[in-house]
Amino acid sequence: MEDIKTILISKFEEIERRMLSVLEQLDDEEVNWRPNETSNSIANLIVHISGNINERILNGILNRNAVRNRDEEFEELYRTKQELLDITRESFQFTIETIKGLTKDEWYKTQVVRNKERTHLEVIIQCAAHFSEHLGQVFYIAKTIKDSEYVTTSIPKKYKS
Repeated sequence: MEDIKTILISKFEEIERRMLSVLEQLDDEEVNWRPNETSNSIANLIVHISGNINERILNGILNRNAVRNRDEEFEELYRTKQELLDITRESFQFTIETIKGLTKDEWYKTQVVRNKERTHLEVIIQCAAHFSEHLGQVFYIAKTIKDSEYVTTSIPKKYKS
């Protein structure tokens, strides 16, 4: 189980690092830019990831009672760059700390996701895949906005904020 924990923690740390690297390149207006009315902004995607963490991990694994309105995550909204940096750090650190704290037995407990029973391990793996998909959208939006000024996130770099 420790190998799986290490792999998952590493994946979530990578997603967090790359998300923060993209955010650092943008300003408040750019993180809220939407290509059209039916598309998401980077702010929408980060708020959505946070909502997913609340539903799947906070509620599903830790049995808390966080309220989520998924539809609101995709409506036009405005968050500052700093708010999004904070949400990203908090969301991923919460996820990583939860993974670190899970016992062997807890990995195999189940929750119902979209009318199907899934183990906590399956849920966390699905979260990693889901967040990676949205990270790709964030890259695309940022590259569209920054064009030749976009700095790739595939090579680790430390940013100050």
